[in-house]
Amino acid sequence: MAGPLLGQSAPEPVPSAEVPGVALPADLDRVLRDYERAWRAGNAAALAALFAEDGFVLQSNRPPIRGRSAIRTAYEGNSGGSLRLRALAFSAGETTGYIIGAYGYGDGPGDTGKFTLTLRRAPGEPWLIFSDMDNANAPPRQRSAPGTPSPAELPAAGN
Repeated sequence: MAGPLLGQSAPEPVPSAEVPGVALPADLDRVLRDYERAWRAGNAAALAALFAEDGFVLQSNRPPIRGRSAIRTAYEGNSGGSLRLRALAFSAGETTGYIIGAYGYGDGPGDTGKFTLTLRRAPGEPWLIFSDMDNANAPPRQRSAPGTPSPAELPAAGN
């Protein structure tokens, strides 16, 4: 959940007043707070430990990452910074649950992105992240086809 692997280049925040946050039960809130602590410390091993052994990280414009070892490798050198997470909705049963949330960086207002966490646990065990899907709130940058001039290379209107 989280923050994107390239969290250092976060997009501009979008005001968060549109969707209010919700309070989570302590066992679900622990997942978000542990994620924040591990991210802020740049601790890839601690981040990966929050995931199920066969868990996924699913980000925009990147192939899926599956498995705790691959997740650790993906987070090495790509975490750190003042990530903050907030829940927008959740549900939890005995062994499966989810959190829908928003993330931002620093103390500024607004969210820079959103996430969904699918959670799984054995009865009586702590929740683990089975899948973390996130994306930024900013629209993707337009990519030109090879050989297509960029907007700066096009003639100005009226010329």
